[in-house]
Amino acid sequence: MPKNESRVALISGGGRGIGSAIAQRLVSAGWSVSLGMRNPDRQAWMAGSEDRIHLAAYNALDADAEEAWAAAAAKRFGRIDAIVANAGVANPKDVIEASDEELQQLLDINVKAPRRLARAAWPWLASARNGRIIVMASLSGKRVKSARSGLYSISKFAAVALAHALRHAGFDCGVRATAVCPGFVASDMSAALTDLPQDRMTDPADIARIIEMLLDLPNEASVAEFTINCQLEESF
Repeated sequence: MPKNESRVALISGGGRGIGSAIAQRLVSAGWSVSLGMRNPDRQAWMAGSEDRIHLAAYNALDADAEEAWAAAAAKRFGRIDAIVANAGVANPKDVIEASDEELQQLLDINVKAPRRLARAAWPWLASARNGRIIVMASLSGKRVKSARSGLYSISKFAAVALAHALRHAGFDCGVRATAVCPGFVASDMSAALTDLPQDRMTDPADIARIIEMLLDLPNEASVAEFTINCQLEESF
């Protein structure tokens, strides 16, 4: 298949919330997107852009899923220019009450799956000489705000470290990686974790605007971390 003229991004968790907002923003900016989701289905906003949208069945707990997804996206579009590792899971238990299995699930989905996705897409990202990786981390990857966020923070601290490790691994071949660290975003996940009204949380569309900007920056304007907050804190 001829190489797609528009840049191509793989977005995990692309069916709703932040992932869907990022996909819509990138498509409107001329990108093609491959959306990894557990239950792929067409949405109303996709009408008229079907030629630039690829849907893939994706389960972050399946260790073989990333290789298959990247191969399918590359076959469809002929290139991969960016990945947005957005799929994630939270658990409100503290580090004492949580089981080893619950911690392992957080690490599998929030850390190991993004690493596998980066590895699967690496040949295309590196050959582009300006490949981009966004790891959707969290402010919980920068501080432990409460006991109930501690288990989640362990995984998100690791996700931030992953972004830095990918930035180092790919810098000489033009790959740039950024850990994006929002606080509460108006989404189903945040609604289950706080009583803060959604109209006082960060809008997913604003996260999408930030992602588009980060993907568009030249190699000489590398951003290692980008923090966003809807509330006043001492450092964020």
